[in-house]
Amino acid sequence: MKHFICLKDFTPGQIEALVNLTFEIKKNSVKYKAALEDKYIALIFEKPSLRTKAAFSTGALQLGAKIIDFSPEEIQLGGREKICDVSRTLSRFVDAVVLRTFSHERILEFAKFSSIPVINALSDLLHPSQILGDLVSINELKGDIKKIKVAYVGDGNNISHSLIYAFSILGGNLFIATPKKYQPRKEIVEEAQKYAAISGAKVRITNSIDEAVGESDVLYTDVWTSMGKERERNKRKKIFKNFQINDKILMQAKKDCIVMHCLPAHRGEEITDSVIDGKNSVVFAQAENRLHAAKAILVYVLKNTDNRKM
Repeated sequence: MKHFICLKDFTPGQIEALVNLTFEIKKNSVKYKAALEDKYIALIFEKPSLRTKAAFSTGALQLGAKIIDFSPEEIQLGGREKICDVSRTLSRFVDAVVLRTFSHERILEFAKFSSIPVINALSDLLHPSQILGDLVSINELKGDIKKIKVAYVGDGNNISHSLIYAFSILGGNLFIATPKKYQPRKEIVEEAQKYAAISGAKVRITNSIDEAVGESDVLYTDVWTSMGKERERNKRKKIFKNFQINDKILMQAKKDCIVMHCLPAHRGEEITDSVIDGKNSVVFAQAENRLHAAKAILVYVLKNTDNRKM
């Protein structure tokens, strides 16, 4: 069973195949309009979502599939029913589950008992579907990640973790700048160094925004306070104040640098209006590629599953 939970579960060739499939679907949407005909996709989103939910819902429908959207109150994973029971039940009804939840352990447990593909639509640890779309955007706008410098500035959160996996596996150049004590998880960085030793990647974690941003081709940021940590927002605003992407910081990057943000943005905090609405910003083109990436993930996991059943 090929789930889509973490990019480290895929070889470099498989990740590249997913990127190429995303481009193929984007360019030839008519060809894929019935690719998942007669398939049923269950959506379980325990956290708020705009882009991810719209991407997988619209994507599934455009591929010919049907969706069943469950609210958190209907399912109550681990509350109303044990996660293993929900997983086993839905395995009898639908062809794949797209799950967004808080603890990453919940996704792993759900997948453990599932006989159908489980797709990670965000957990507190990882956001791989976002990063697949981002790889497409970077490749589309700046070219091979092995030949450019990508800088991520902000919190060492699920976005940074998935970027680290992607770039270390594929051999890219990634600089991550965070305040002290807000760096990406140590165990993920250590894993990445092992992948980098094979791929030739350069993954650098620093507390200096100047070091990360200088001469970068891509400048990426995310909110300082992720979902579930709202009580820390005022504290984080003080700690992260020097990690804002503004006009002064943008000037340190290359003139044709693109600015990315996975959204939603807290304008005036991690990024200013002048940058997110400026000529270097590609955040809405980036958001659009989430749709094409979601389609590619659905096709990839379901077609692989079909092939094994034949």
